[in-house]
Amino acid sequence: MKKYNALLAVIVLALASLACQTLLGGGVEEKQTEIPELNNGGNSDPSTPTVAPVSPEQNNIPPVVNTTDFPVPADAANIIGLGNDVVNFQTKLNLKEAMDFYRDAFGKKGYTERDGLTVTSDTTFSMVFDGHESGKAITVQGVDLGDGTTNISITLVDI
Repeated sequence: MKKYNALLAVIVLALASLACQTLLGGGVEEKQTEIPELNNGGNSDPSTPTVAPVSPEQNNIPPVVNTTDFPVPADAANIIGLGNDVVNFQTKLNLKEAMDFYRDAFGKKGYTERDGLTVTSDTTFSMVFDGHESGKAITVQGVDLGDGTTNISITLVDI
């Protein structure tokens, strides 16, 4: 009797195992779809998609510039300009030194600071200067990046 119970248990387990594989898709070999190569990879099959190269003129990434109409410290790095209205860069000047730099540089150009709009904190500053030939105000904003550098953003805006 024990032999029949043991044999019956083994048969039930084997059938259950086979049933689980069938239900879960085990043991069935699936055919994988091939991925076509880009740019035809030398393949002349017209159904294979192609990707045309993008020239620098076609991309929409703002140009990186090394010059700007705004004064920048001698150590300015990572200068990014968007036309003549916006420039962003990093400098080793601390916040106070950067503010002094722009007060001096813009003062020499005859621009005047709007003292009421100057805001400072331990990690940021914002200043506004009038007198630009466009009639727009110049905003200078600085953020201490915490690694010995300050990020400066200068923008011409209508205020």
